[in-house]
Amino acid sequence: MNIHTWLQAKYLPISLIALMILTRFEHFGGALHLPDASLAVFFFAGFYRKKALLGFLLALAALIDVIALQNGTSSYCISPAYVFLIPTYSVMFLAGYYCAKFKSLSLSSLGIQLSTVFLAASVAFGISNYSFYLLAGRFDDLSLSQYAERVAQFYTPYVSSVLLYATFIYAVMLLVKALPALKVNQKSA
Repeated sequence: MNIHTWLQAKYLPISLIALMILTRFEHFGGALHLPDASLAVFFFAGFYRKKALLGFLLALAALIDVIALQNGTSSYCISPAYVFLIPTYSVMFLAGYYCAKFKSLSLSSLGIQLSTVFLAASVAFGISNYSFYLLAGRFDDLSLSQYAERVAQFYTPYVSSVLLYATFIYAVMLLVKALPALKVNQKSA
């Protein structure tokens, strides 16, 4: 078993779960908190084709939200639209699943993968925000275009945080992939 396969089998699920737990409490982050990594977590669960993680991560996200609400986090985003987080996160999982065929991590495949992350995060943003507009019961006085104008300010932080996490995780994957070659070069020197 090579190191990449071993890390995937042993540490990937634990790392993804830990990343979600550590970041989910603050959506955009702040001075003391990292931005929510949930979208990237679902993407990489799909990337490594860990189907069992999809259901587990959905349940974990809900549990974290319940704990956050019990500890004083605003319930503003909790509405009938909350159920649309399932397709929101599933889009990211399926995008990761699609990108699994580009595991060579070459420059061209990384370009395809990061483009897919961008596209999937944009679709996820649309699903979560449009469902919130339709189902939250808080925007009866706003047209869809007025709502879109208000929510547009959140698009860039939403997508860029996913891209930053994905870039960081890909960099770690490239480092792990390069480790065996580095060890061989050190021994021959």
